[in-house]
Amino acid sequence: MVTVGLLVRLEAKPGKEQAVADFLKSGLPLAQNEPATITWYGIQIGPSTFGIFDTFPDDAGRQAHLNGPIAAALMANAADLLASDPVIEPITILASK
Repeated sequence: MVTVGLLVRLEAKPGKEQAVADFLKSGLPLAQNEPATITWYGIQIGPSTFGIFDTFPDDAGRQAHLNGPIAAALMANAADLLASDPVIEPITILASK
């Protein structure tokens, strides 16, 4: 059962929209290798707005993800790809199917 998650909002720099989309797509294999990452979605919200939504069984799984390769890659590429710092919001899952 999932109990916690992360909602991350990313705003691409002008002209970097495809690069952000490609970056998110490249994160899937990394997420698949994280045993405590139950679900992981790379999403596009608008023309230059993207996001990540992922879920975990507990806070330990969420913390492992935040200290893992996807977060490291995001922070390493943020200055080149993003117009502003990522907005990373920890969330509590109230209900799921």
